[in-house]
Amino acid sequence: MFIAQNLYDVGEELADDEAAWHEATIYADDIFKDVDGRFRPGQEWSLEVTNRDRRPIYFISIGSRKMP
Repeated sequence: MFIAQNLYDVGEELADDEAAWHEATIYADDIFKDVDGRFRPGQEWSLEVTNRDRRPIYFISIGSRKMP
């Protein structure tokens, strides 16, 4: 499993859910720019975005597999 983990006890306060989505996609893009071949078939990566009450509002996942 490819792990790029960033767990924050205190998150960044954003204007609304749309701003949170925007920042999440920028973060995901930055992570995968630096993967440089390390993400392999059969691996998964995910990012969960929560609100201030730690309730999930978005979930981004990327998976890969080698086809037979």
